[in-house]
Formats: sequence, structure tokens, C-alpha cells
Amino acid sequence: MTPIFTSISLFTITLTLTLIQFTHANSEGDALYTLKRSLTDPDNVLQSWDPTLVSPCTWFHVTCNQDNRVTRVDLGNSNLSGHLVPELGKLEHLQYLELYKNNIQGTIPKELGNLKSLVSLDLYNNNISGTIPPSLGKLKNLVFFCLHGLECCRGDSGTCDLQLAVDLSFFNCAFIQSYGIDYCGFRACHLDY
Repeated sequence: MTPIFTSISLFTITLTLTLIQFTHANSEGDALYTLKRSLTDPDNVLQSWDPTLVSPCTWFHVTCNQDNRVTRVDLGNSNLSGHLVPELGKLEHLQYLELYKNNIQGTIPKELGNLKSLVSLDLYNNNISGTIPPSLGKLKNLVFFCLHGLECCRGDSGTCDLQLAVDLSFFNCAFIQSYGIDYCGFRACHLDY
């Protein structure tokens, strides 16, 4: 091979790898920006979430690993309202999704079951309704899943708008024993298994 051909090949490989990295960052940014658009943010905590930036790793409340992949979203106690979006399931390296103490409504998207690296899903003190998707049973790394304080009990009947659609045995035993169902508030309401 000639030196020029080798240089061109190395340049092409480097450019391709760089573009792949930016593609991941852009798709993760798109997913997070979709979440931003679904939320009302009166305190402007999401002001830095600019979709024109190459990577969401520069956004406040977002943490990335050394490969510039989103690993953490910290939006707890941020006075946000709105709903969760299925696009969150595209954050394949996400380990922590912290959305506690907001006014998030609606259902838990089944696509969150795609977050294979997820360790913590903290949704307590929101207004989640619907069912807990069975797809969350695929989250083998999940050790903290809290829905405490969802205010799901309505009226004198003690029934709950949030129905447990699946057997909680799909969570690993460490979660059940360490945090217990009581801790996350499931026994505060009557749930139909």
C-alpha cells in the first residue's frame, strides 16, 4: 500500500468512528429532548437542554460515561409536570432515572424495559397511573424501583389507579428483600394482582 492510501484509510476509519459516536449522542439527545417537550418546566431547569448541541453530555442534570453515553438523568424535585415518553427506552446505557417529587402524570412507558443497564428508577411522589409494564421484568440490574407516595389511592375504597399488572417476582430478590414492597408504597393501596 502506498502511504497516501494508508493515510486516507486511517482518516476514513477515524471519521467513521467519530460519526458513530456523534450519532449515539444525537439519538440520546433526541430522546431527552422529546422528554423535555413533554414536560412543563416553570423553573427552567431544562433550559440547557439544547437539541442543536452535538451531545447531551453538556446539559445540566445529565451525566455521561467516558464514551459520551448518557448514564444518569437527575430531575428529582424539579417542579416538572407532564408525562414520560417512550423515547426514554433508547437511552441504552442509562443507569439512573431520578424523577421523584414532580407532578409527572400518565403511565410508565413499556419501552423503559429496554434500559438493560438501569439500576434505579425513582418515580415516587408523582401522579403515575395505569399499569407497571411487564417489560420492566427484563431489567435484571434494577435494584431500586420506587413508586412510594404516588397518591394512587382514591376515595374511601382504598383502591389504586396504578395496577400491578405483573407479579413482582420478576424483580431480583435483593430488591424485594432490601427495599421491600412496603417501602415503595405498594401495600398502601389495594392492588389487584
